[in-house]
Amino acid sequence: MSKALILVDLQNDFCEGGALAVNGGKGIIPLINQLQEKFEMIIATQDWHPSDHISFAANHEGKNIGDLIPLGEIQQILWPVHCVQNSKGAEFVEELNTEKITKVFQKGTDKFVDSYSGFFDNDQKKSTGLGKYLKDKGVNEIYVVGLATDYCVKYTVLDALKLDFKTYLIEDACKGVNLSENDVEKAIQEMKNFGATILKAKELFE
Repeated sequence: MSKALILVDLQNDFCEGGALAVNGGKGIIPLINQLQEKFEMIIATQDWHPSDHISFAANHEGKNIGDLIPLGEIQQILWPVHCVQNSKGAEFVEELNTEKITKVFQKGTDKFVDSYSGFFDNDQKKSTGLGKYLKDKGVNEIYVVGLATDYCVKYTVLDALKLDFKTYLIEDACKGVNLSENDVEKAIQEMKNFGATILKAKELFE
């Protein structure tokens, strides 16, 4: 088995009505369900934060959502409380077909460090085990879809490339936050510059 589809963070809190909703997040689910038919191995990542997580603005007195705080050698954006372990917001959206998911990798479980990537924490010190799992299964090609293009999708793609996976971004099966104008475009360009192949879903159906 040489290829896998990675579904990034298709959770209630990242979709319409959620705490950190990505505009149009639910709109990509039917396409992702179709894409699953093309793959034997499907991996899902799941943001899975403790309630006292360092990335939550509510846990920092006097700070607001969107503020930056220094965290070791990186700048941490403060987010609304989202994807708290065992909460409704952390569950996969009900429209997602979860029957074919081979394995789920949870991330952001350490309260002291955030984790955008499905592979590593943001400080790159702690692995989720996803890279080893894929390599042990003989996977060398991965296709990435999900939420959000300019955060968790981007960092998952960049880490996959660092781990020498041939990596494809299925652009129209992702949606971005776009906190600043052109963030999504910049993220796609960054992934491309790093070595990712950018695809449209229809190319896999042709």
